[in-house]
This record gives sequence, structure tokens and C-alpha cells, in this order.
Amino acid sequence: MTTLLTGACGFLGSHVARQLVARGEDVRVVMRPSSTNRAIADLSLEYVTGDLRDPAGVARAMRGAKRVFHVAADYRLWAKRNEEIYDSNVGGTKNLLDAAMRAGVEQFIYTSTVATIAVDRSQRPNEFTDSRLEEMIGHYKRSKWMAEQEAFKAAKAGLPVIVVMPTTPVGPWDWKPTPTGKIILDFLNGKMPGYVETGLNFVGVEECAAGHLLAAEKGKVGERYLLGGENLTLKQLLDTLSRITGLPRPRLKIPHGLALGVAYANTVFSRLTGREPSIPVEGVKIARHMMFVDCSRAQRELGFKAGPVAAALERAVRWYEANGYIAESRARKMARGRAA
Repeated sequence: MTTLLTGACGFLGSHVARQLVARGEDVRVVMRPSSTNRAIADLSLEYVTGDLRDPAGVARAMRGAKRVFHVAADYRLWAKRNEEIYDSNVGGTKNLLDAAMRAGVEQFIYTSTVATIAVDRSQRPNEFTDSRLEEMIGHYKRSKWMAEQEAFKAAKAGLPVIVVMPTTPVGPWDWKPTPTGKIILDFLNGKMPGYVETGLNFVGVEECAAGHLLAAEKGKVGERYLLGGENLTLKQLLDTLSRITGLPRPRLKIPHGLALGVAYANTVFSRLTGREPSIPVEGVKIARHMMFVDCSRAQRELGFKAGPVAAALERAVRWYEANGYIAESRARKMARGRAA
């Protein structure tokens, strides 16, 4: 049967595409005219040019598809026009759900995010944690919360939707890169003077992609599953990168208030220049909260297994190094550090 995959050109989606093809699936991918297929160019895929914000184009892409993996998302913590994030994440998802319902799709795997449940609670949040829109910090998190509600609404209306919630994937082929990839690259290129006290749950991108396929095999319609690995503070992440690369980690712990002030100033400058801020305000606001979660449900019910995050980070570093993302002087320093 034909599987329709969105987001195949992105970080997580390219790994889902690779694993579907490895299993012998017939995979159709939707690509915007402006997108590049550099992460999946070696795969045997059916390409459809289209935009998820266009209902007619979505309907054409859906023809004959029996299963959908909707991995695409506008994952930005800053945009010149915030409406673009909602148009893609909420409007695009609704268009896909509506088209899938009309086409009689047999299974719809929707990729949400840990951000929709990673809120302040007395116990670590999990799939059963209720959250409210007003608890979502920033346009990305708000748009994904709203899109997830559309997915559950479609499930109640009869579409066989299963929701997966990646935590923070790391690994190779984060070519844009994602906001998390930018943190890793800032460390590798010596552009991180300090760090704030925060924490995230990290998972290897390959294992996270495999979790999507497990959800399709064993997941229950109308349910959601966290695909995560290890809860780490930002300091622990930087310590791990330091051990992998031999590079020193930043020693300066920056107060959140100071970081927020710098972020606001950086954003004003970005508005004047039209460039993306290096320190997004939303990123600093999110960092005030420890986004540690309980990922045990997917392990119990899907058989999901996450490998060591250190190994995933090493794969990421090796990929960035091999593909020219690290300044030559820093690469030489890494080589000396590893030798020592």
C-alpha cells in the first residue's frame, strides 16, 4: 500500500522515510517547490510537489494513500510573520486530516511534540497530563497544541489517528539545523559563552523514527505516545559534548533574567536587519522550565527502546564534522582534544 509522508526533507522525517523504504514500503512524499531533498536523494520515493496549506494540493497528494505519517512541522522559535507557523502547523494539519477522512485512509500517524505536555506539574508529565493553551509558551508550542487538538477531534470523528510525541531528537542529518542542532553547533564552533539552567528530554533521531513505525504497528487509535530517552540538564548535555569532542564546555552560568534581556535586544536588532535572532526570546522563556518527562508508556506498550543519548550526540558531531558545519580551527582543536 502507498504511504504518504510529510516532512520527509526535514530532520526527523528523513529518518522516518529511510526506515519505511528499508522495510519495503511504497512511500510518497510531499515537497514544497522551494524544498531540497538532500537528506533523501538516495531513496526510491514517489515525489509530489505541493504545499500542506493548499487543500486542493493535499487532496491530490492523498489519492490512493492508505496510510499517512504526518511528520512535517514549522519548527521555529522566531518568524518574521508568526501567522506562517500557525498556517503550516494548524492549517496544514487540518487540511491533511480532512483529506485523509475523505479518502478513507486506514491509518494516520500524527507527529506532535513533547512541548504540548511539558508543563509545570508536581510529577513529571506524561501522555495523560492535561495542559491548556495558555500554558504554551510561544507560537510554535501554541500551534502544535492546537494541531494536536485537531488530530484528536478527527480521531473522535472516526479517522484512525495515533499521535506520537517526540521529545528532543539529536543525531545526524539535522542539516538546517533545528533549534536543538543550533545549540550543538554553537558549542562546536565556540559561540556559546555561557548556559542557563534548564533541562530537556533527549532521544536519538533514529530511535525516534523507529518509534513512529512501532506506533503504527502497536499503537491504539486516539492515543498518544511519548518517544523519548534521557532527561538531561543543559549543563549535562554540554558536559557530554565536551567529553565527545575534547572541547571545553562553557563555565559561565547565565541568570535567566540576563539571558532574557539579551534575547530582547537581539530580537530588536534582528527586526532591523531581517535576520533570525541568535537568541530567540521564546527559547529563553521556554528554558525557564525543566522539560523533564516520563516516557515509560511507549516502552511498555510499543516496545520502544532509546539508545544512549551520548552515542546519538556523537553521531551528530561526526555528521556535522564530515559535512563542513564546524570551523576549520575548531575541527583542529577537536582533533587535538580527542588525541589528548
